[in-house]
Amino acid sequence: MHHDDFNFEPVRGLPAALPPDEHILWQGAPEPRRLAREALALDWIMAYFAILIVWRVGVSSTLVSFPVALTHAVPFVIAAVVTAGILYGIAYMQARSTVYTLTNKRVAMRIGAALTMTLNVPYVKIGNADLQLRRDGTGTIAFETIGDARISYLMTWPHVRPWYFRTQPALRCIPDAQRVAAIFAEAAEARVSQPRLSQAPATGGAADTIAAE
Repeated sequence: MHHDDFNFEPVRGLPAALPPDEHILWQGAPEPRRLAREALALDWIMAYFAILIVWRVGVSSTLVSFPVALTHAVPFVIAAVVTAGILYGIAYMQARSTVYTLTNKRVAMRIGAALTMTLNVPYVKIGNADLQLRRDGTGTIAFETIGDARISYLMTWPHVRPWYFRTQPALRCIPDAQRVAAIFAEAAEARVSQPRLSQAPATGGAADTIAAE
């Protein structure tokens, strides 16, 4: 029987139903293999094991025949396979529990494999955004928040831009990243430039003023 761990959500990836004037433009999640390689350093760890294997075979081959020396590397090979499996499993669980959402008003990130949380960032609270595009079409869109809001790096990892002192939330390792970045930029530009009609006290003149959101 299939069980949906997030069946309490009124809208997938969001903690509450959308208001009438808001709609979803895109939803997605990280690609697990790319997330394992970028966020969990899978490539570097496998390179470390490869060096250990070569070293073990090289040292053993000076004492025993080469076929026997190869068997001395078996424990390292097993350790490498187990480690790769664990890292991929972590990346898969992170990707499975993640839903990135772009609406016409905000970026929403439902993240966390063990402790689930939803991060909502209105476009008007985003200063700059940066796209890191890979050759396979996957990429990461990181954005810098403005204002006094502080975002915990530990609470939002791995959905952050690495090695930045001020935490930048990121849509990590998403497929078709260039198209998503275009949707992001268009929605943010439209939202930031949208005027808002607000009521001001009448002072003998016009009672309505226009303020930019």
